[in-house]
Amino acid sequence: MRVAVAGGTGTVGRYVVEELAAAGLEPVALSRSLGVDLVTGAGLDAAMAGVEAVVDVSNVTTTNARKAVAYFDGAGRNLLAAGERAGVRHHVALSIVGIDRVGLGYYQGKLRQEEVLKGGRTPWTVLRATQFHEFAEQVLDRVPKPLAVVPRMRTQPIAAREVAQHLVRLVRAPALGMAPDLAGPQVEQLVDMVRRVLRARHERRLVLPVKMPGATGAAIIGDGLLPSGPGPRGGQTFDVWLAQRVAQGD
Repeated sequence: MRVAVAGGTGTVGRYVVEELAAAGLEPVALSRSLGVDLVTGAGLDAAMAGVEAVVDVSNVTTTNARKAVAYFDGAGRNLLAAGERAGVRHHVALSIVGIDRVGLGYYQGKLRQEEVLKGGRTPWTVLRATQFHEFAEQVLDRVPKPLAVVPRMRTQPIAAREVAQHLVRLVRAPALGMAPDLAGPQVEQLVDMVRRVLRARHERRLVLPVKMPGATGAAIIGDGLLPSGPGPRGGQTFDVWLAQRVAQGD
């Protein structure tokens, strides 16, 4: 089976490509670096030729609601339409746990992505997952040294590779609609995760925890980003993942 992976060179996408190949399937990575632009549609139909299923792990780096909605609406519609023309039988999209409870601008874009998929004719599955273990590094690397401004946040992080493995299982199965939430094995504080990353890197930076204002801040320091019901759970803890990353020299 030929499977298109939108965002196939990103944090999760590269693992999805690897896991599809390991399962004996034929992955087709879709990204601008490979000549496919989801926003304009350039190169999309050619890349989708012969594709039977789609895994959408595409992403945009923004916290602005307008930009996020514009990206996920446009990219989602283009990908869905190209899939319909190619005869795609199953479209799986990765989303985020809690986006309907936490009012972050980026999450408005992810909600739009879900709405676009639900409005299409292709059988679909949406998997909402919690933040990845990699998220702590991403937060840290966005802030100029010597400070590390980190939002106070409770999360139940999961390894990106485990998310990819679950997406591959889903795309090979019949469409589910909204799949049960996927989360990691234990609840963590993002500030503590960032501090552990700094220790592992032997890097000295002043960590400044900040609480986001209003209802959004209250939600993310509470249960807003945690799974609200039963569902699959990853097995690799953040500390094990971090130790492995250090050992590999990443």
